Amino acid sequence: MFNNSQIGGVFMKVIVVGGVAGGATAAARLRRISEKTEIVVFERGKYVSFANCGLPYYIGGEIKEREKLLVQTVEGMSKRFAMDIRNETEVTSINRNTKTVTAVHLPTGKEYTESYDKLLLSPGARPVIPPIPGLKESENLFTLRNIPDTDQINGWIEERKPAQAVIVGGGFIGLEMAENLYACGMDVTIVEMADQIMAPLDKEMASIVENRVRDFAELYLNDGVKEFRQKGNKIILSSGKELSSDLTILSIGVTPENKLAEQAGLALGERGGIIVDEYLQTDDPYIYAVGDAVETIDYILQKPVVVPLAWPANRQGRIVADTISGKPAAYPGTLGTAIAKVFDLTAASAGKNEKQLREAGINYKAVHIHPLSHAGYYPGAEQISMKLLFDPGQGTILGVQAVGKEGVDKRVDVISTAIRGNLTVFDLQEIELSYAPPYSSAKDPVNMLGYAASHVAEEEIDVVHAWEINKRIEAGEMLVDVRTPEEFKKGSVPGAVNIDLDSLRERLADFPKDKPVNITCQVGLRGYIAVRILKENGIEARNLSGGYKTYSELFRSQEMNALFI
Repeated sequence: MFNNSQIGGVFMKVIVVGGVAGGATAAARLRRISEKTEIVVFERGKYVSFANCGLPYYIGGEIKEREKLLVQTVEGMSKRFAMDIRNETEVTSINRNTKTVTAVHLPTGKEYTESYDKLLLSPGARPVIPPIPGLKESENLFTLRNIPDTDQINGWIEERKPAQAVIVGGGFIGLEMAENLYACGMDVTIVEMADQIMAPLDKEMASIVENRVRDFAELYLNDGVKEFRQKGNKIILSSGKELSSDLTILSIGVTPENKLAEQAGLALGERGGIIVDEYLQTDDPYIYAVGDAVETIDYILQKPVVVPLAWPANRQGRIVADTISGKPAAYPGTLGTAIAKVFDLTAASAGKNEKQLREAGINYKAVHIHPLSHAGYYPGAEQISMKLLFDPGQGTILGVQAVGKEGVDKRVDVISTAIRGNLTVFDLQEIELSYAPPYSSAKDPVNMLGYAASHVAEEEIDVVHAWEINKRIEAGEMLVDVRTPEEFKKGSVPGAVNIDLDSLRERLADFPKDKPVNITCQVGLRGYIAVRILKENGIEARNLSGGYKTYSELFRSQEMNALFI
C-alpha cells in the first residue's frame, strides 16, 4: 500500500479504463484524496459518466431532457477534478512488464502508449447476443446499454413510428423497456425462455408481476427466439409461434467485458468475471478492477459471483480509490439488492432466492405475508406481497422479496440493512419504524415478517407452500379453508373444505387425528389462528403460507401461460 499517493517520493500516476459508475467514482475519489495524483481516464465512448439506469425512462418520455442523463460531462469533470479524460479512446492492450497501456483514439486511429503506476479496469459488461439465424440481418433490432443505443432507438421510433414491439428477455431492463415502449403507444410482446420473468424472484412472487404485465402486454414464457426473418419484421419462436415486430429489443442479459483483462493474462472466473481479492486487486498487484466486469464474493453464500448492478460498482470504485491512496478498505461482498418499476407495480429483492439456496445446500424456511402499505383505514392503502427466507435454527435472514404498488422499496431496504447488520428474524420484531397512518401501521410489514418467520423458527407453527399443496391433497391430506362461505365461493384451492374460522372449535370432531391437516385463508393470518387452535386441541396442522392470495397468483400465471403455448 502507498501513503499520500506517493511512490519513492514521486506522486503516482493512475490510469482508469472505463468511466460511468465504477471508473468515474474512483477517479473523482482519487482526486478528493490527493491533489497531486496524476489521473488519466480512458473512455471508449463519447460520454464519461451517464445514468444508464435512466435510459428506458428517457425513451418512454418520463425523463424529458437528454442532458439529465449526463451525470458528468467530459469538460465538466475534467475541470472540476483536474484530471485528464480521454473519451472516444479505447485501451487495446496492457503490457504488464513495462506497466504501460496501448490506446487508440477512435476518431483518428492514432495509437500510442501510456505508462501507469496503478491501473484500474472498469470496462463494464456487454449485452449477450446469441447466434440466432437472421439476427445480423435484422434492421429493427437493438440493445440498450448506453446513450448511443438510446439515440438509435429514439431515432428509429421517431422515423419509423413502430406500432408493434417485441422484447426478448424478461429481466429488469426488458420489463422497464416494455413499460416505456407501451407508454410510447406500441403494442408490446415479451418473450422469455425461462418459466418466469425476473430471475431474482421466486416463481410465486414473479407470478404476481406476470399477471399484471399481461394487462399491458403479451407474455410468452418457456419460449425463445428461433429465427428472425424479413430483416427482423418476423420473429419465429421455438414453439413455432410467429410474431410481427416493428422494433425489437434484445435484453437477455450481459456478460463481463473481459477481453482486455484476458489478453493481459489476468485471472478470470468461471462466468468470465475478472477475479479480484477483497481489496479489488487482480492477481497483478498493480492492477485493480471494479464494476460489472469483476467477480466478487456473494455476501451471504461467500462464493464467487458476478452482479452487474450500479450500487456495487459505485462502492467498489470508492474502495479502490481509498486502497490505492494508502487507506486500504475491503469490499465485504455483494448482497444484490435490486428493484424495478414494472408498469404500476414495484418488485424488489435482496439476498438469495430459493433456487440459489437449494443449489448451495443451505437449510432454510420461507414465509409469505400480504400486508397493507399503510393503515387500512387511511385512504390509498395498497397490498404488498412479501416473502422472507431464513435459517430456521439461528433465524439468520437469507433473502427477501416484495411486490406491490406502494411501500415496497422501504421494506426491502430495511431488511437489506438488517442483513448487513447481522440481524435475525427475531430482531425484525423489535425494529421500531416510523408510524403514522399515511405511511405505515403500528405493526409495520417488516415487523409482521419478523413475527411470521419467528413463529416458524420457534416451531410455534409449520407451513406448507402454494406449489406443494396440490400434491398433499392428492396424497389424501385435508385442506380446510377457514374464510367465510362468501369468500370461499369467490375462489378457492381445488379440493378444499370450507369451515369458517369462527366455527372451528365446534367442528373439531371433523378433523382427522392420524394425518396432518392443511389450513388456508386469504393471506395467512386467519390460517395462523386456526393452526394454533387445532394444535392446542391435539390436531397436527400446517398453514398455507400466504394463503389463497399466493396460491391463486401462482396458478393463474401458469394457466395463462398454458393458453399461449
